[in-house]
Amino acid sequence: MLSKVNSAAPWGIDGYIVSVETDVSNGAVAFDIVGLPDAAVKESKERVRSAIRNSGFSFPTKRIVTNLAPADTKKEGAYLDLPISIAILSSTGQIRCDDKNEYLFLGELSLDGEIRKAHGVLPMTVTARDNGIKKIILPMENAEEAAVVSGVDIYPAKTLREVCDHLNGKSPIKIHKSDISGVFVQSKEYANDLCYVKGQENVKRALEIAAAGSHNCLMIGSPGSGKTMLAKCLPSILPDLTFEEALEITKIYSIAGKLPAGKALIDERPFRNPHHTISAAAITGGGSVPKPGEISLAHRGVLFLDEFPEFPKSTIDAMRQPLEDGCFTVGRVAGTFTFPSETMLVASMNPCKCGYFGDPSGKCNCSPNEIQRYLGRISGPMLDRFDIHIQVPTVDFDSLSSDIRSESSGTVRERVNKAREIQLERFKGKEIFSNSQLNQADLENFCQLDSTCKELLRQVFERMGLSARAHSRIVKVSRTIADLDGKDRIDATHIAEAIRYRSLDRKFWFNKQ
Repeated sequence: MLSKVNSAAPWGIDGYIVSVETDVSNGAVAFDIVGLPDAAVKESKERVRSAIRNSGFSFPTKRIVTNLAPADTKKEGAYLDLPISIAILSSTGQIRCDDKNEYLFLGELSLDGEIRKAHGVLPMTVTARDNGIKKIILPMENAEEAAVVSGVDIYPAKTLREVCDHLNGKSPIKIHKSDISGVFVQSKEYANDLCYVKGQENVKRALEIAAAGSHNCLMIGSPGSGKTMLAKCLPSILPDLTFEEALEITKIYSIAGKLPAGKALIDERPFRNPHHTISAAAITGGGSVPKPGEISLAHRGVLFLDEFPEFPKSTIDAMRQPLEDGCFTVGRVAGTFTFPSETMLVASMNPCKCGYFGDPSGKCNCSPNEIQRYLGRISGPMLDRFDIHIQVPTVDFDSLSSDIRSESSGTVRERVNKAREIQLERFKGKEIFSNSQLNQADLENFCQLDSTCKELLRQVFERMGLSARAHSRIVKVSRTIADLDGKDRIDATHIAEAIRYRSLDRKFWFNKQ
């Protein structure tokens, strides 16, 4: 007898519908799964056989063929255990349910019939809704995650027996409801606060601008000047997430299997801080069946790279295209996968190998060639990806010993939120969340400059030999500074401040000493 049930599989950070077709017929006893299953799917034969028997059902001693359609797309993972079991039980008449095709089934089975948590449930739930499937049976642990998607009824189950009893009408499973307002709660408590950072007011101002417009920034300074501490304070001043942004981030973490336990929705902007030994594939994403890398896990948040020149050159250069395009595309035989990477890149570095080039202490003992060789690990095109360059000076004793607390992160965050609200209102109807995402056409529409601003930019462009990319980034940063000031138009003071954040590459990389 033939039966069909619906399931789904992940594809990049999205999903697609998988039709599980099972035929149970007389003949030599066999159990075959076709449709490009990976090793985990092939092994489901043993899990399904044991789970069905240990749940009190009969496993047929006949010829069983299960096809996973579309047959030309590779299936991976154990989340197809439950739909395969339901299809077999339906084919043998142990489940009698006329409307089973209205459901989508997801979940891995243990040998005793328990349904275990699956990865990537959120994007697969969205796919089910978009394909007209309004009922989903899935593991109890995934209920909150799936319930954030509106327009779908979620039926969480603990065991295969519960699912069968529900389909047979013996013991219906209650629909799981989730209060989105209760799930999407912004956290306001942070371990690191700007009020504890002594001095460095210019750096704090630059980070405020970076947070308001989601601009990439590079911090250069001697060891102990506070670069890492300042970077770790960034989450405390980042703007609140919108629900759409939170959904995007949660889909990525769900696919990667990194969604925190007990959390249905990511409600804080991510802050990723990988070690400098990370590979290019790990930072951008990859694998035989590609998974998101660090640059995608930091989507709508911050990717912090400490000791930037210590990262392998291949890793640094691999980020250039994803940072510029806002996405990373991986091509494999199985297909092409695209992962979003609208990420705010923050990097910190020393100005030379010993770390004291340009420091007032005069401790640097590096030769000019050694300095340029160290700085040369960061290419010119990569430097151009940073909207803001910040020199972090050494803090003097008077500042360190002062009892005066500087402005708190909460106060700064209020200004950042106001600036981001201005941007969201300005870009309403467009897929733009911050000034850093503006393309050339958007710059002409939203960043119009008067003659004074254009003349100032022309002089700087010619004197500093800026690239076209650097010119665009100055205008974007100027737009953010104007938003922080609550101004509709960019004026010369905004341009002048933005230019200040483009000089360090000339100061260090082209210094002949």
